[in-house]
Order: sequence, then structure tokens, then C-alpha cells
Amino acid sequence: MDLFPAIDIRHGRVVRLSQGEATRQTVYGDDPVAVAERFVEQGATWIHLVDLDRAFGDGENLSLVRRIVARVGRASRVQLGGGLRTVERVREGLEQGVVRVVIGTAAAIDPSVVPAAIAAVGAERIAVGIDARDGQVAIRGWTETVPLAAETLARRVVGEGVRTIVYTDVARDGMLTGPDLAGARRLQSAGAGVIASGGVAGLDDIRAVREAGLAGAIVGRALYEGRLDLVEALEAAAGASPRR
Repeated sequence: MDLFPAIDIRHGRVVRLSQGEATRQTVYGDDPVAVAERFVEQGATWIHLVDLDRAFGDGENLSLVRRIVARVGRASRVQLGGGLRTVERVREGLEQGVVRVVIGTAAAIDPSVVPAAIAAVGAERIAVGIDARDGQVAIRGWTETVPLAAETLARRVVGEGVRTIVYTDVARDGMLTGPDLAGARRLQSAGAGVIASGGVAGLDDIRAVREAGLAGAIVGRALYEGRLDLVEALEAAAGASPRR
């Protein structure tokens, strides 16, 4: 499985939100580029970026994304999400040098976007982010919920050619309560690889994601607060035996 250390960017700073709420924000740094470099120095082969300003419709951080890719893109692949709601935005994100973009809200509310994006840039460069609250899809930076089951959306986008899904249980995000493995496995049964996001607190969670046969895990707050060592987390993701 792949491990994705996350860098959520808001107003140019590295932040984490609890359960996606903009008013429950913790700032972990003023230099997202330095954070990305530190992750790569520790062995990260993927970086998961989220432009929260775009997700909330309050600006953008593309220049920072471009700088991060310029500094770490040769050693690590960069995945970008946040506000990518049109094919033009998808192209714009990829033009910053990232290898894959994550379409979230648009996949839920506009059935034409995902097929058009795949036709434009290829399925390998597209993932769909399915964020759920009580099993229903949350959109627009998790500020709204629509009457659409996460599993229903997963089956639809897989039928459209999607190979990768990023799944987040909103209630667990930033809460260090463990990822929703059961929910992730249900989505994976649709036929795409699923990356679990939200709630990872320690090595046991990483091992559980791997044992569940999922494609990957995204880790954020546990890294920033020193609850999880990235080197050890990467080893656990690779199936290495625990250190004695």
C-alpha cells in the first residue's frame, strides 16, 4: 500500500481541520514547501496536497503547489485535491506538475465532469474523492451533504473509468480515532483501489489499512503532532516487521 503524508494549505499555511470545519483549524507551519521537503527526506514517495482555499471558494494556492512540485517532484509523486470542479480546473492543477488530481464535489453533483476529465487527461491522472458523513456524500469542502450514498457514487465513477478513490469519513477526519476500514472496503468492492483518509493515529492503523487490502492511507495530524513517525509509518505500510 502507498502512504500519503498530507499537506493541507490554507492562506499559504499548513493547517489541519477537525472534521473538516473551517472554524476548527490548527496551524502547523508557515512553509508548506519545507514540510514537503521534510517528508521526502524521510522517505515519502507520495505527497497529498489539498488547496483548502479553493475547496472553500476563497482563493487559491497554485503558486505554492508549483513550488512544492519543483522542489520534491523528482523524488516524490504529488497528488492534489481541493476545488477541482471543472475540466479546466483539472487541467490547471495538472499543469502545476502534479501526477494526479482528486475530483470531489464535481463527481457528486455533475455526472459529466469525471468522464470528460478522463477523456481529456487519462484515467491514471484522475482520482475521485468520496467524503461521507453518515454514509451520505459531503461536498463543497464538507459544508453540505447531498442525498447520495457513498457506495452509489463509487459504483458510478468506477463505471466511468475511475481507478482510484480517496475515501474520507468526515466524522473521523482530524480526530485520531482510526480510519473507517469497513466503509473503505465497501467502496473498494466497486472495483477501484481505495485510499483511506481520516482518523489515522498510529502504526496499528497503518497496519490495519494494509491488512484490509486497501490501496493506501493518508496521514496528517498524527504526523504533525509527533504521534506517528513517518519513517516507521512507511515501513509499516510496506509490511516491515515492527522494530524491537
